[in-house]
Amino acid sequence: MECIALTGIFPKVIEELRKGIPRTVEVTSAHNVISLAQVSPGSQIFLTSIDCEDLAVSDTGIVVEVISVVVTMKHTVESGHGYYIMEREKLTARCKLKFISNTTIRANVTKCSVTEPRIVDVVRPVAFHAG
Repeated sequence: MECIALTGIFPKVIEELRKGIPRTVEVTSAHNVISLAQVSPGSQIFLTSIDCEDLAVSDTGIVVEVISVVVTMKHTVESGHGYYIMEREKLTARCKLKFISNTTIRANVTKCSVTEPRIVDVVRPVAFHAG
């Protein structure tokens, strides 16, 4: 199953999601923000604590479902002694995610890039329900 990867996610966040309770995550790294700009609610994405550049076949992570996603620009202005003004803009993405399953990367599909989302081929999550 091919899906977009969010990389470099703090391991504690991944452990919280594994508990099954939907959580909101905010990312600021360029490649993760660009990746989230490409997804919509209902999409499944791959999360891992491994950095984008180090991601390889057989690395582990989790597959989550995107419940909601919002990409925003934060704007700040700083001044010192009335004569120095510095403006900063920071692109961030917030998404609410729900755990689906643990998984492993089966094959890399795209290379790490700042301008495009990282897409990986993961082992398809399988769930069986007794009925």
